[in-house]
Amino acid sequence: MAQVKSSLSKNEHQLLLSLFDSVSFTLLYKASVHGYNAANFHYKCDNQGPTLTVGYNNSGYIFGGYTCMSYSQSGGYKADNSAFLFYLKNEDKKSEPVRIPVTKAENAIYDVNNRGPDFGTALQFLYNNSAAIYSNPGNTYTFEPLEFCGNDFKLRECEVYRVELIEDLLEKPWRSIQWKAERKKELMNLIMTYKPTVTSVSQVRVLLVGPIGAGKSSFFNSINSVFRGHVTSQAIAGCAVTSVTKQFRTYSIKAGREGKQLPIVLCDTMGLEEVSGAGVCVEDIANIAMGNIPDRYQFNPSAPIHSKIPGCIKSKTIKDKIHCVAFVIDACKVKIMPSKLEDKLLAIREKLNLLGVPQLVLLTKVDEACPLVAEDIRNVYRSRFTERKIQEVGARLGVPVSCIVPIQNYSRELELDDNVNILLLSAIIQMLRFADNYFDDISYEEMNDIITDSFELRTGRIPKRELSIHDKAKRSWTECTVM
Repeated sequence: MAQVKSSLSKNEHQLLLSLFDSVSFTLLYKASVHGYNAANFHYKCDNQGPTLTVGYNNSGYIFGGYTCMSYSQSGGYKADNSAFLFYLKNEDKKSEPVRIPVTKAENAIYDVNNRGPDFGTALQFLYNNSAAIYSNPGNTYTFEPLEFCGNDFKLRECEVYRVELIEDLLEKPWRSIQWKAERKKELMNLIMTYKPTVTSVSQVRVLLVGPIGAGKSSFFNSINSVFRGHVTSQAIAGCAVTSVTKQFRTYSIKAGREGKQLPIVLCDTMGLEEVSGAGVCVEDIANIAMGNIPDRYQFNPSAPIHSKIPGCIKSKTIKDKIHCVAFVIDACKVKIMPSKLEDKLLAIREKLNLLGVPQLVLLTKVDEACPLVAEDIRNVYRSRFTERKIQEVGARLGVPVSCIVPIQNYSRELELDDNVNILLLSAIIQMLRFADNYFDDISYEEMNDIITDSFELRTGRIPKRELSIHDKAKRSWTECTVM
């Protein structure tokens, strides 16, 4: 039997490859050859791993969907955070495909024996075992059928491809790291003995910010696990449509069950969401950074914090403020990050820059994003995939590569792993170094404040001094956020 050939042109093939990082396509099923029915689709495509379904209609549209989950006729919905729909713009097949990320991940695909590829019942291929699709957008995926397929629901062809990651390791790691148990102990000791350079501050405050499900709460649990010596779950973590975290929480970490508190506090926030009026407000992040928001403050996505809320901190000191911000980004979702969510992250970065707060990025789930890293976490800096992913995050958020740290949280494991611990502890070390940069910048300001306070106590007058640019930026932002 002759080899079944793809209907994609060379240009269309390259455009669909751009939806991913370093993958290849293998054609599994072609409806015009294998038949427009669910049974033949499942015979060819079940248990094949990640797949891309591509539909063609007589109006010239090319569209479809991706899932990392294997079809298996399981009889119900399958969850997939990385699933998405796509279409090529009909008027210009040279522009990049338009991605439509899943909005209800737990219903990403509907995997039953009498249906073809079914993306959460929002888009069904081989509808009623025929050359047709069924479109019902709005719940699991949101799109306009006119833009998506020209309202033409008849299929000229339907193909399903297996999506395979091109595994590639660098001969030498692009960032050096020591994978030894002694190194883990050394990092733990550096953290336990760290002291802020500002005497009025006993603990560095690091704020965790990121989209829902990226792993903010899991990061605290993971760090807590390292110092407790076993996997813990103090902070509520999990996967949901909306943020699991509803309050602003400050978490101290102990060196062992009965040990003393470490000189770092991890502050957790409600997750960021793409739509307006959902997730944490951009303005709330700035107010947290300024030290205005108390522990256990209940976030209200539709109304930012104001000075009259119960417990609002009005007389802030340096120890109440945020000394470093860590953006927590899921490595599996960088490619499909919605533009509106990216805009929110950039808006937050702009406000934090005005306040002089240093920032880094924690790239989570690197083990899920790259099989070579999943096989051995020590491949993280030898993986070309991870290197490109870090470069992509840096370009999208305007963050230097040196400020991006890949990590693996403890989410499925029951036992600790020294190599995972080393990555996590290295991230904490970077946070402490960035906090030192913050203290270096404000040390002169703090000394001026001490001198001013002393002068006021002795004379009852305020000395005249020119406000620095940093002072002016902070005063301007404070006046427009806390009213």
